[in-house]
Amino acid sequence: MKSSALGSDILESDPEITLVSRNGFWLFLDDEEFWLSFSSFPWFREAPVGKLMQIERPTKDHLYWPELDVDLTVESLRHPERFPLVASA
Repeated sequence: MKSSALGSDILESDPEITLVSRNGFWLFLDDEEFWLSFSSFPWFREAPVGKLMQIERPTKDHLYWPELDVDLTVESLRHPERFPLVASA
């Protein structure tokens, strides 16, 4: 889909999970691929694959998993070390 913000011609794709392993998963977004390890993103560790695949993209820089009630910014995927965990299980 094309971004309509400020007449931008930047193409935005739907996020896609391309591989899930016992250690994390790969997420493809636009022209980038991100590794989300369960150690860095523990909210996904116990998630069933079907719920993991249900990703919404409310804005260009925001991802939301409604079945898991998880919100992430794209920046937190690019630089997880800049976003220390603030939630505990």
